[in-house]
Amino acid sequence: MLVLELKRMPEQDAKKRITNFNEVALGLTEEQAIEEAKRCLQCKTPKCMKGCPVEVKIPAFLKYVSEGDFASAIKEIKSDNALPAVCGRVCPQETQCEQACILSKKGASVSIGYLERFVADRESKKGVQIPAPGEPTGKKVAVVGSGPAGLTAAADLARMGHSVTMFESLHEAGGVLTYGIPEFRLPKEIVRAEVEYVKKLGVTILLDSVIGKIETLDELLDDFDAIFLGTGAGLPAFLNIDGENLNGVYSANEFLTRVNLMKSYLFPEYDTPVKIGKHVTVVGGGNVAMDAARCALRLGAEEVTVVYRRGEEEMPARAEEIKHAKEEGIKFRLLTNPVRLVGDGKNWVTHVECIDMFLCEPDESGRCKPMPLSGSEHLIEADVVIIAIGTSPNPLVMRSAKGLEITKHGRIIAKDNGETTRKRVYAGGDAVTGSATVIGAMGAGKIAARAIDEYLRMK
Repeated sequence: MLVLELKRMPEQDAKKRITNFNEVALGLTEEQAIEEAKRCLQCKTPKCMKGCPVEVKIPAFLKYVSEGDFASAIKEIKSDNALPAVCGRVCPQETQCEQACILSKKGASVSIGYLERFVADRESKKGVQIPAPGEPTGKKVAVVGSGPAGLTAAADLARMGHSVTMFESLHEAGGVLTYGIPEFRLPKEIVRAEVEYVKKLGVTILLDSVIGKIETLDELLDDFDAIFLGTGAGLPAFLNIDGENLNGVYSANEFLTRVNLMKSYLFPEYDTPVKIGKHVTVVGGGNVAMDAARCALRLGAEEVTVVYRRGEEEMPARAEEIKHAKEEGIKFRLLTNPVRLVGDGKNWVTHVECIDMFLCEPDESGRCKPMPLSGSEHLIEADVVIIAIGTSPNPLVMRSAKGLEITKHGRIIAKDNGETTRKRVYAGGDAVTGSATVIGAMGAGKIAARAIDEYLRMK
C-alpha cells in the first residue's frame, strides 16, 4: 500500500540544542532511508528532475536507495552534483524537486533531501570514491571564489579534463558555506570534506588570494584560457537609519563570519570574540536572519527577537528554519520596521525604535508592499542589533577588469550560459543574481562550466 506521509528526520530536542552548536537534524537510519525511497513511484516522466537546478537523476538514485545499493546511489548523484552532503542539508527541496513530486498532490512528497544527505554521509563514513579524470585538454581555467558556484564549476571543468586553479580570498575554502551557514545547520567538517573531494578531482585551490589585489582580472587572462567568477555577494546592505554606527550593531555578514569561520562561539579557545547580548534584535526575514538569531541564542542571549516588515507568509526564509527558530524560543515581531537605533550616550545601542506596518498592493517583486502605520512608533530593548536585509557583490574584482559590465546594483551582467561582456570571462551565482540559494549558485556554476568547455574545445 502506498504510504503518503513521510516520517520526520530525528532532531535534537529544542531545549537541548540551544545550548550547543551541534547539528540539529540527526539523519536517517538505513532502514528509514530504504523505506522512504520505496515511496518513489518511479514516474516515466519525473517532474522532480525539472525542479533540480543541477539536474540530478532523482528517480535513478532513489531506486538504488530503495534496493539498499547506497554506493550506486551516491555515484549516480555525484555524476551531476559534486556537493551532495551540502545540498542534502541546505537546499530548499521543498520548493524545488520535492514540490514537483507527484506525491505532494495527495500527501507528502518523497523526502529527496533527507535521502541525498543520507547517502552522502554514508559514503563519507565508508570511503569516498574519486572518479577518473577526463582526458587532459591542455586548457587552463581560473575560478575566482570557492563558494557553491565556484566549487561546482571547478569540479565539472576538472572532470572535463581542464586544468583548474581556484582563487579564494579567505584563509579557508567554501565561501558562504564556511563563513555564513552555522555549524548546527551545516557542520564545517562536511564542507571541508566536499572541498577535499573537489581538490582530489585535480583542482588546485589557492587561499588568501584576493583577485583585484594580487592580480587583476586582466592579468589573470594572460595566464588562463578562461575565467569563471563565482565571487558571491558578500557586501552587506544596511538600513541607512540613525544609529547604525553605534557599538553593538553588526551586519549579519560580520556576525556570522565571526561565529562560523572564526569560531567565536568557542572563545577563548579561538581568539575572535563577539559581543554576547542579553537582548538581541535581528532585522530581516530570510535564512541569514534565522541563522543570526539562532546563533545569538546559542551564544547566551536571554531574548532574541526577529523584526520583519512583512508578514510570515512573505518571509523568504525556509519554513523549516522558521519552525526551528520558533521551537527554540525566538520571538517574531512581524509587520514591524526599524526607523532608528537608540544609544545610551556612550555610543552603545540600547533600543530599536520601530513602527508598525500594514500590507497594501504588491510591489515589483510580486509581494505585498509594506507601508508605515502613523503613530505606532515603539521601542524594543536591544544591546545587540544584527542587520540581515541582504547583500550585494563586492566590487573589487569587477573594478579590475576592463569591459566587464555590471548592473546599477553591482551585479555582473551575464547571459543564461554565464558568458559576460568580457570575452573569455564567465560568471554565475550571487555575483550575477544577488543573494539567492546555494543550489541556484551551483546550477549556475554547472551551466557556465558547460559553456566554458564548449568554448575551449572550439579554440
